[in-house]
Amino acid sequence: MTLTSETAGSEITNPDGIGPVDPAAAQAARSTRGVGTVLVTGAASGLGRAVAAAVTAAGGRALLVDRVAVEDGPEGALATVTDLSDTAAAEDAIRALIDQAGGVDAVVTAAGTDRCGALGDVPAAEWERVVAVNLFGTAAVIRAALPALKESRGKIVTIASTLGLKALPDATAYCASKFGVVGMTRALATELAGQVGVTLLVPGGMATAFFDGRPDQYKPGPDAQLNDPADVADAVLFALTRANGCEVREMVVCQSTEPSWP
Repeated sequence: MTLTSETAGSEITNPDGIGPVDPAAAQAARSTRGVGTVLVTGAASGLGRAVAAAVTAAGGRALLVDRVAVEDGPEGALATVTDLSDTAAAEDAIRALIDQAGGVDAVVTAAGTDRCGALGDVPAAEWERVVAVNLFGTAAVIRAALPALKESRGKIVTIASTLGLKALPDATAYCASKFGVVGMTRALATELAGQVGVTLLVPGGMATAFFDGRPDQYKPGPDAQLNDPADVADAVLFALTRANGCEVREMVVCQSTEPSWP
């Protein structure tokens, strides 16, 4: 059924001939979803912190998850500390936090780590930790939250990377993890269709502490233009607030001169 309106304030009619449609009912049918209670991983800094702030500013409540305590978190937020590389402990922590909050309406998996270097030069434990946090940790968080998300007909936003679509040298661990997030999220969207909304967010480089501590060769150059994480968080909020049944399946959010994609 298509709704049409010739002029502002005119009666909305149904071209299929069933009769007039109540404008208020039509608006209610397409109204956006409230933010609600949103669990955010990586909430101590970067994109996770920006998402938690955006959720709170939009009238929602943030549940904060990080491997370190979140300082100066948003008003009304609940928090837990857990290392996502320990997936069993992470699942327990997520379930406990959701129980404390009385449920959850959305999950945003913004936690991530990296270890740059050629495959043969990166110690196996450090390489595997990247995959454990970025991929296995993402799966663990979603698995633990899934019963509550199904109950609320909630939303999931996973955070991949342009390096989950385009491979670069000296980034085998990160690419492996983020290519995995892309594939897992696409499969999850089909698995949960009609039950939980699933969005894959592919951000380009952001001005965060993610690049701190790296050798200079693996840092953005002095002329690099990086996105403000608050702008990317706005895109997350857009995905979270689509009406039930309307999903943003995938988004690429980059600074306009981003070189890593396409």
